[in-house]
Amino acid sequence: MIIQNVAIGALVDPEGRVLLTRRSERNSVMPNFWEFPGGKILPKELPEEALVRELREELSIETWDSCLAPVTFVSHSYKDFHVILFLFICRRWDGVIFPKEGQKFSWVKKNELRDYKMPEANSYLVAILRDWI
Repeated sequence: MIIQNVAIGALVDPEGRVLLTRRSERNSVMPNFWEFPGGKILPKELPEEALVRELREELSIETWDSCLAPVTFVSHSYKDFHVILFLFICRRWDGVIFPKEGQKFSWVKKNELRDYKMPEANSYLVAILRDWI
């Protein structure tokens, strides 16, 4: 079974809302699902480094390891692969969010996170986030 290690971030704005991004229709895995931004951890890359890189590549923003607070992880098996998500909260970044891959995004109040269709592994994190934000 393929195991994917993924670093994801709950970007929290000054009003306490969390950024969610939506997978494109062209995405072969769970198209149109909402998720926390981030991506695969490359070989020899730390989770924090992966998240900083992914936020720059996907959303055109800069942040730093020191701005990432590790919260928890989730380990989840899907039919064709297993994913381990490393979740960080980030409240500080530079730049304006501009999705480079054309994905839609939404700032969501913590009590509305459950209203968004997410991959099962991401959805496990919602209750934890609501307590941390």
